[in-house]
Amino acid sequence: MNEEISGKKVSSVEVSNPKCLNVSLESFRQNIIGKAVTSIESLGKWLFFKLDSGGTVLFNPGMGADVIHFKESSKLPAKYQVKFSFDDGTGFTIRVWWFCYLHFVPRNKLGEHKRVGKLGISPLEKSFTLDYFKRLLGKKKGNIKSFMLDQKNIAGIGNVYIQDMLFNAKVHPKRKIPTLTEEEVCTLHQSMKSVLTKSVELGGLEYEKDFYGHKGGYGAAHFKIGYKPGKPCPRCNTLIEKIKTGSTSSFICPKCQTLKTLQ
Repeated sequence: MNEEISGKKVSSVEVSNPKCLNVSLESFRQNIIGKAVTSIESLGKWLFFKLDSGGTVLFNPGMGADVIHFKESSKLPAKYQVKFSFDDGTGFTIRVWWFCYLHFVPRNKLGEHKRVGKLGISPLEKSFTLDYFKRLLGKKKGNIKSFMLDQKNIAGIGNVYIQDMLFNAKVHPKRKIPTLTEEEVCTLHQSMKSVLTKSVELGGLEYEKDFYGHKGGYGAAHFKIGYKPGKPCPRCNTLIEKIKTGSTSSFICPKCQTLKTLQ
């Protein structure tokens, strides 16, 4: 996205459902049209489109979205809810799978945004060191899975990726944080980075598309136990089980990932 649209001025914006905005559509357009995009960054599910005016467009795809680049001669997707056009005839469309957030925020007010202002950092950041992870866990007492999925703690982990992250460390999703050993914390830290890095290298999940409409390559063949109930554990051949963990489902090897309790 940085290669394709950085430096270009927004010429028009279409939004079919203004409910995704945090301001009126008229105000959104006034703050964006005629402004140039200086850079695009990401954190967790959020994209940050930084403008030369000092403003920032925030986009969160919710459960997912296709964000597809187009050129002046391109045929646009049959369905989309948002369209950004630039002064050279290029732009991108957004087809939302269910819901999304599209907000305008002055850059000096990002810390006050009720969702973005509370985001943790990504496991792929250099600053997400083992020592940082240990400090993050601190004296927390809850379940490790709930902790890792909370975007205020760590930005960017979803229910798809967390399955193998926990399996690699032989940690049950309902394990209480104080029961984790030094070795488990270290392995879990490494696992978070390796699972996400592999997915990035393969262009994301198989059902996701990149900016040019190409599908990702990370899928069932790369999952170790995620979404494979009844299949043998790749480590010990015990059958993988599907269990309920709060509002989400988890996939575990009952032998490799035992539910240890405090002594």
